[in-house]
Amino acid sequence: MIRRLLATSGGFVPGPVQRSYRVGDMVLEALALTGKTRPRVCLVETASGDDSAFYAALYEAFNVAGCDVTDLRLFPQPSGDPEERLSGSDLVWVGGGSVANLLVLWRLHGVDLAMRDAWEAGTILAGVSAGSLCWHQGGTTDSYGPTLRPVTNGLALVPYANGVHYNSEAQRRPLLHQLISEGVLGPLAFATDDHVGILYENDQPARVVSDFPVDPHSGPGAYRVELTAEGVVETRWPVGTVLN
Repeated sequence: MIRRLLATSGGFVPGPVQRSYRVGDMVLEALALTGKTRPRVCLVETASGDDSAFYAALYEAFNVAGCDVTDLRLFPQPSGDPEERLSGSDLVWVGGGSVANLLVLWRLHGVDLAMRDAWEAGTILAGVSAGSLCWHQGGTTDSYGPTLRPVTNGLALVPYANGVHYNSEAQRRPLLHQLISEGVLGPLAFATDDHVGILYENDQPARVVSDFPVDPHSGPGAYRVELTAEGVVETRWPVGTVLN
């Protein structure tokens, strides 16, 4: 069985009316990989404080995509048993916000272990921003304020660092390079521009995907950032790159 994980800086495109959303191509692809006619999706918006407006928009987006949708909320108390709710889903979507708060609350309520169990049992884990960082060893985050800082206590389902919003926020790229160079993060990281994701199979990056078609040369992409004897080396992967 292949364990799959979709780590993104996107996931959605504008819907037909203001402040509405539809799932992007890469999430549709992940849903197709479940092999289910009507996939069961669990939404987890811990990083936003379980913002009801986010849940409402995402329920609509996934319903339109032909999914049965539920959620796991931790405010003010868990809305269900994490193990049952997550392992009973075909795909789990984790939203953005504070990854530092997310990790504390997940560990407090056993969501971290339930996520790993679900992933190992075949549930596809996916998410954006904080919902991308959380699966990795760590990365750069604005959880602590407007100046980015490292987070180093991710779940490490995949044993790498992660960079999100890589080219849209000025602090992201140089700080990731610095943290790798200084050994604060591990020697290998994978990063994504907005509207781009990396699909992992088991613990290896497999494909670079996006919310919509982009120019492979001038459009957003993904990146391998590695510490070598010559220093930190960055390799750009265009959308559509197949890695294994």
